[in-house]
Amino acid sequence: MSNDEKTKYFDLHTTGIGYLSRVREVTPEEGSPFIGVTIAALRGSAGNAQYTHFECSVSGRKAQATVRELQSAVEGKLKVLIGFTLSNLHAESFTFASGEQAGQTGIRLKARLLRISYAKVDGQPFMTESKAAA
Repeated sequence: MSNDEKTKYFDLHTTGIGYLSRVREVTPEEGSPFIGVTIAALRGSAGNAQYTHFECSVSGRKAQATVRELQSAVEGKLKVLIGFTLSNLHAESFTFASGEQAGQTGIRLKARLLRISYAKVDGQPFMTESKAAA
């Protein structure tokens, strides 16, 4: 394949800070298993922050290792705040199966978690930018 025939991509990256939750191993019907997480990203003013939730597959090798290190803190219900970089952001519709919204359509934001630049567990530094680069 010549250089002119190589597949080209357009990258869309999203960066922010948010709370890590729901660390899990996902085994799809088709494809390879992967680590899944939910990120509640902070937005708005610091005094009145709001959240945007992202359902992510963890694709960066260093991000996977960091998520594994943080998994016990997440499962222990500690507050795990991370700086993150996402890619391949897209929306997916679904139908609520139960609860007040049963039968209604909802939207889920999905992405790939590429990088964790820092992490704090219950306000204490866990990982900094320099460790992430190592």
